[in-house]
Amino acid sequence: MNAEELHFSTRFDGITGSAIREIFKMIDQPDMISFAGGNPSPSALPDAVAAEIAQDVLQRDGKRILQYGATEGYPPFLESLTAYAEKAIGKKMPSVLPVTGSTQAMDLLCKCLINPGDTILVEDPTFLGNLQCMHLYEANIVPVPGDEEGLVPELLEEAVKEHHPKMLYVIPNFQNPTGRTMSLSRRQTVARLAAEYHFVVAEDDPYRDLRYHGTSLPSIASMDQDGWVVFLGSFSKIISPGLRVGYIAGDSTILRKCTLGKQSSDLHTANLTQAIVDQFLRRDLLPAHIERICKDYKEQLDSMLSELETFPEGTSFTRPEGGLFIWVTLPEGIDAKPLLEEAVKRHVAYVPGTHFYALGGHENTLRLNFSNSTLPQIHEGMGTLRQLFREHLG
Repeated sequence: MNAEELHFSTRFDGITGSAIREIFKMIDQPDMISFAGGNPSPSALPDAVAAEIAQDVLQRDGKRILQYGATEGYPPFLESLTAYAEKAIGKKMPSVLPVTGSTQAMDLLCKCLINPGDTILVEDPTFLGNLQCMHLYEANIVPVPGDEEGLVPELLEEAVKEHHPKMLYVIPNFQNPTGRTMSLSRRQTVARLAAEYHFVVAEDDPYRDLRYHGTSLPSIASMDQDGWVVFLGSFSKIISPGLRVGYIAGDSTILRKCTLGKQSSDLHTANLTQAIVDQFLRRDLLPAHIERICKDYKEQLDSMLSELETFPEGTSFTRPEGGLFIWVTLPEGIDAKPLLEEAVKRHVAYVPGTHFYALGGHENTLRLNFSNSTLPQIHEGMGTLRQLFREHLG
């Protein structure tokens, strides 16, 4: 085949793939200390429990599990999931749909709502995986600045008035990549503006249970009276990313369109993985599991924050109350992207912050993950980065 004669869809113009996935190709070495991904700790993955559950559910309901299933979900899981989601969200939801990771939830929302050129407002910076999804659906992505409390209300309303968005995408708890949590008053503002100006809010909340300090805040969806807020949840960070089980909850009309879109994507999320998560919920295994992993993650977070205190003068960083990430801003003049290659040579990896900005820039920023490294690895890896950045301050 002559590649020049093959014409791909224009929706792939400018799509280069996930920066994190490309970094993973660079760091596939046994002695690499990786602060790059968003992986849970290996010790947080309940493999023995999952194995026992898998055997149990297959013995009890194997014929149904191994057969095609309903797009709307494996029936026992749909029941336990609905109860779980409504408790997490803080209100009864019109409809809940199991999906193949919350990544699919965003894909389905874009599939059913976004036409080429429709505007999606995003936090600046925001999760690069979903930025890629928005690009593939040819959205007009408009970043909205924020601060330590989340989106700046005045700037959000200005953007709404100017761009008439179809959707707003937000991560209110321990945001990826910054680790920040949106304040109560700003959550209320988001819900109010959505109702007033009629745009859908995609509230992505995969980290809500990973809280180590402070008090939980109500979801934006709990403040929604007219169905404009759709809630995206996931079991990837609290049970297993490999099971690929998440959910989307919200207005029945929107979720019906998402269900139709899912039929042509994967028909249904795997019955076996739905059944495994169902048993985690029915056996009430999550509370103790989450308590244990949060204790370990808190120690890892505190250790990385202590190391950052010794970084070169002019370095600033967030102090998350939970989640998996710390956002670092280096002194002006340091470009984190070319320095990544040098860091990898020294067996340490991170994600340059520029990838999380819809319009690029901000080259002196980076995202660090602490959950997938031991305390000795955090001490060693952060020491390596501290020395590397000092060398390039000039």
